[in-house]
Amino acid sequence: MSLNLLIRPADVSDMANITDLLPELADFDVPKKRNQEDLWRSDLELLKKILNQEAANSFCDVALAGDEPGRLVGVVIVTMRGELLSGSPSAHLEAIVIDKECRGNGLGRKLLQHSETKARELGAESMSLHVFANNHRARSLYAGNGYDEELIRAIRWLS
Repeated sequence: MSLNLLIRPADVSDMANITDLLPELADFDVPKKRNQEDLWRSDLELLKKILNQEAANSFCDVALAGDEPGRLVGVVIVTMRGELLSGSPSAHLEAIVIDKECRGNGLGRKLLQHSETKARELGAESMSLHVFANNHRARSLYAGNGYDEELIRAIRWLS
């Protein structure tokens, strides 16, 4: 797989390919009592709003393989919003997904860096994200790119 990528804003013609890729967000040992679809259903709804130009504070960019024109190999969805504690201009990484066949080639890092650059250009001073504790592949990507695991979210199922 070539690292020669074309990264561009998603458009309506990308909808089916992105929809096919989003379930990869659940490609790890999903915690008990969690439905895999719940991990990407809200991202799909946000994607629809972005493509219909109904989410001015969010963007979705896609990565296309340079050696296979038209092959979508990655997607990133970001929302611009205030930072959780300070309220300063920030971005939140909603989703980053790499095609399973293309993992391990630095594509996640390239898309992450692309989204950070774009968020910075839009005025963000930080970028936050959520990641499941046992999603080791994703946590490794974020830690390797300087992300601090700052907060812990705990849940106890009452039924």
